[in-house]
This record gives sequence, structure tokens and C-alpha cells, in this order.
Amino acid sequence: MAEPCVSVIMPAHNNAPYIGLAIESVLNQSHKNWELLIVDDASSDGTLEAAEAHQAEDSRIKVFVMAENQGAAFCRNFATKKSKGDYIAFLDADDLWLPEKLERQLSFMKARDLAVSYTAYEHIDLNGHKLGCTVRAKSELTQNEQKTNNFIGNLTGMYAVSKLGRLMAPEMRKRQDWALWHKAILSSGIPAQGLDQVLAAYRISPQSMSAKKLGLIRHNFAFYRQYLGYSWLKSCLWMAVFFVTYFTQRKRLIRRSN
Repeated sequence: MAEPCVSVIMPAHNNAPYIGLAIESVLNQSHKNWELLIVDDASSDGTLEAAEAHQAEDSRIKVFVMAENQGAAFCRNFATKKSKGDYIAFLDADDLWLPEKLERQLSFMKARDLAVSYTAYEHIDLNGHKLGCTVRAKSELTQNEQKTNNFIGNLTGMYAVSKLGRLMAPEMRKRQDWALWHKAILSSGIPAQGLDQVLAAYRISPQSMSAKKLGLIRHNFAFYRQYLGYSWLKSCLWMAVFFVTYFTQRKRLIRRSN
């Protein structure tokens, strides 16, 4: 029986220093049956050239080009529509996977007949050095729990097309990944399950950290107001739930070694 094919979705915008490493982390997977769909979102540096160089060397890599910047949600949806795999997974152009990521996660999903899964991951800096921070994976995640906080690192999530179809994220500039995984769990009708093994590395920059703090309230409010369609008052109440969860449950999933 043929091994399942995983469609790896990679939006890219001005990631020239990192995209080669991200692509190589897919090339180095122990599970070899995959396709990598890269969508260059009108980059102005060498991102597209790096992606096309890898495409020329491996037929499993497919590069698409946006004439104008569309945002990550549009690019992920575009690639998802083009995908042909049995499973969908996501990797941004500045993040990394460990070599056994796909193999271990697929085995985990097949053994439990799962529609949605995710793993633990670690933080690295711009130079790829570990920052001593690991985000653990909850063993189980319901759609109601996912509504309180985004417990799934997008670079770790995977879903089965046979069970859910090809899901489209709402085209929000931020938090569309949170919405997509909520939608996936809701569509599956059963909780997602987490593989508590570090199988991915999320790259952190000082700029992204400060921007995240400044935009936290506005972007998370949009999840409730725009994606879920809640009233202004109900969205405010859910924001209170978000912050309580963020500083209690989410905090307990973070492990620091320094």
C-alpha cells in the first residue's frame, strides 16, 4: 500500500535569508511522499529565485507567484486549492521541521484514525539558535477549547483531506491560522489530538515579538468579531476568556530551560 502524500503549504514573502533552510527541512523528511507548494507573495528580495532554484532540482516542489501582495491567508488557500495530497500541513518560509516530523505525525494520526493533529515545537532566533523555549502540545483539544486560545502552532498542524476536504481559511491578515484550526476541529466533530514531541522550530524575531504584543488585542478581537461573527459585546467577553486562558492554561504549556 502506497504511503499517503502530504501537501505542504508554504506562503513566502521576502524570506530570502531563510526559505532555503525551510525547503531543505522538507527535503530532509524521512517520509518522502510529499509535495511542497510554495506561493511567493510578490517578494522583492531573492525569495522567488531561491524557491525556483529548488523547484528546478525536485519535481515535488511547485512554485506559484502572486503579482501583488495578497497576504498569507490568500496564499495558503490558493495552494490548498492546487494541492493533491491526502493530508495538508503548513510550514512558513522562515520556520523549520525536524527530519521525522511527517513520519511520526502520520503514524500518530493513522494509529488513532485522527482528522486533526499537532505537535510540540521550539523557538529559535534569526540565526537558528535555540532560545530555550518549548511549547508543548495538549493531549486533546476540543473546538470549544480552541475558541478560547490558539493551542495549535500552525507549523505543526496537519489534517486529513479524506475526513475534512480541503479547508479554506478566512482571509484575515492575522489569526487566520487560529480560525482554520478551529474550523478543522469543528468540522471533524471530534477533538484534535496532540503529539507532545518537539518536531518543528518557530523562528522568533524582536520585531515580530513587539508587533505581536502591540497587536494582540486588536487581532484576537477580530477572531471573535469577524470569524465567529459575534457581537461587539460578546467579542469583548470572549476576549476576557482569552486572556484568562492565555495566562493560565497556555502558560503551563511553555517550558523554558534558561
